[in-house]
Amino acid sequence: MRLFHFSDDPDIAAFEPRPVRIPSVRPVGLEWLNGPLVWAIDADHDLMYLFPRDCPRILIWATSETSEAERRQWLGNSRAAAFIERRWLERLEAQTIHRYEMPVEDFEDIGDAGMWVARGRVVPIERTSISRLDQEFAPRAVDLRMVGSLRPLTSLWTTGLHVSGIRLRNARDWE
Repeated sequence: MRLFHFSDDPDIAAFEPRPVRIPSVRPVGLEWLNGPLVWAIDADHDLMYLFPRDCPRILIWATSETSEAERRQWLGNSRAAAFIERRWLERLEAQTIHRYEMPVEDFEDIGDAGMWVARGRVVPIERTSISRLDQEFAPRAVDLRMVGSLRPLTSLWTTGLHVSGIRLRNARDWE
């Protein structure tokens, strides 16, 4: 297994735990996830972070609860789909991000969409620069879809699909 942290900063020598910028409502007993942590994502879910930092996006993939009809309708032959507003395409094509590989032994699985956390300082193993982010999806069997607005996709949260919304506060008409 491999863990990564994505950043637009190419010069991170060590990651220090810090609280999330905008705390989430957490279930009782998991409030600590808003506190000072270092976050990482496993390789199977890295598609969630192949975007400019502030790019609003919705990512979907099948779960054990996904009906075959939903899978066909929303995913076709793809393993996952990523939706972004059309206005972000130019930045997706132009921006370079940096993927830091993290030492697995420093992290604990939080059981949520491939996310892992470390409670202490983490020194990355390696840094890889990734440009032309728009070309990173097809090799991962992810369908990148441009939409005028993410708002009409809110109904996805009522399906049997896994749905992750990231940086939605930056979407044009998200409320």
